[in-house]
Amino acid sequence: MINDFKGKTAVLTGAGSGFGLECARIAARRGMNVVLVDIQADALAAAEAEIKALGARTMARRVDVSKPPVMELLAQHVKEEFGAPHFVFNNAGVGAGGLIWENTVKDWEWVLGVNLWGVINGVRGFTPMMLDEARRNPAYQGHIVNTASMAGLLTPPNMGIYNVSKHAVVALTETLYQDLKLVTDQISASVLCPYFVTTGIHQSERNRPADMPAAELTPSQRIQQAMTDKATGSGKVSAADVANKVFDAIEHDQFYVFSHPKALGNVKSRMDAIVEIRNPPDPFAERPEIGVGLRAALRGEAA
Repeated sequence: MINDFKGKTAVLTGAGSGFGLECARIAARRGMNVVLVDIQADALAAAEAEIKALGARTMARRVDVSKPPVMELLAQHVKEEFGAPHFVFNNAGVGAGGLIWENTVKDWEWVLGVNLWGVINGVRGFTPMMLDEARRNPAYQGHIVNTASMAGLLTPPNMGIYNVSKHAVVALTETLYQDLKLVTDQISASVLCPYFVTTGIHQSERNRPADMPAAELTPSQRIQQAMTDKATGSGKVSAADVANKVFDAIEHDQFYVFSHPKALGNVKSRMDAIVEIRNPPDPFAERPEIGVGLRAALRGEAA
């Protein structure tokens, strides 16, 4: 829980676009020092110029969050420049779809590297220095927000690799929250679980490393890409809306942050099936036409 943001420091990964950039804008307007982290050089440079123009003391670093040594160096630079940060937003993420057995080893390494290891590296790099500061300063307040997804609470078909990464982030963050509560009252955590919001994640391939080349898309991957493009493009909730929810959660120590609370009906159906020891429910029960279309497309492509 943070009551006053002025003069405090925010570290944001995936800060060149989407939720990261929108949270950086809010942080700057609230008088925070802003550390921008992204892998895409042009987006990072544009974000740095914009945040500086808002009057914020700014640091920008081009970082591959999946690499532990690079993230450790980032944490060191932040500590030297600003001291322990107060808000850490482990937000960088990439997307990949398709039938789960069709994903290559490189797909798995890339998605888990960014979506899961990026969060692990952020937590490992910044939490210890935040705890040290809390021990030194009784007035210190800190908050860590990790970006998961509604796919971290559900298991929609044809996007298993993404589901796996985001379920891991939910489990990691829930455990982080409980671990922090054991040792301090000054630092807390939240998990962001957005649904379909236009952020640029559906164009993740633009930032795929050269040493993890993508294979030619399978039919199922092409279908999932088209469905994701359509869903994100038609969304009524903006990245700015979600960023405001993130800051509200920090101020009120709210753990779960949802862009689309109405989608929680699907989560309840899944949890009920687990508790009642039933097979997983139809993920398209509320929108059966989507399931019908997806099955027809996949079976038609495979014929």
